[in-house]
Amino acid sequence: MTVLDDLSRSRYVSLTTYRKNGTGVATPVWHAVDGGELFLSTTPDSWKVKRIRKDARVVVAVCGPRGHIVEGAPSAEGTARILDAAGTDNVRRLLARKYLTVRLTLLLRRVFGLKQRPAVAIAISF
Repeated sequence: MTVLDDLSRSRYVSLTTYRKNGTGVATPVWHAVDGGELFLSTTPDSWKVKRIRKDARVVVAVCGPRGHIVEGAPSAEGTARILDAAGTDNVRRLLARKYLTVRLTLLLRRVFGLKQRPAVAIAISF
């Protein structure tokens, strides 16, 4: 079993991105694994996106919903990249497949004609 398998089975992962001064900032996120990469979605103006644009190094670890990482939890260092609109749509589908809440949100937006919030996807290679 690989670290990617452990990450794939978890509900949340802690994504650590790095500030200009090298300080790590961890954020719990929903994610999906496909084709040997880990994917997540966020808003285009989020700090994690800004930090990834400056420094693509990331660390991903299995965590709880509030970001607490248990000692010995599987983790991996990787390289992040921001995906284009087509990639973001694909990641949205991957997340909907994994999380019921995402499926319901997408369904309600379609039913009530609500606009999708702007999103950008991040792919992480290990």
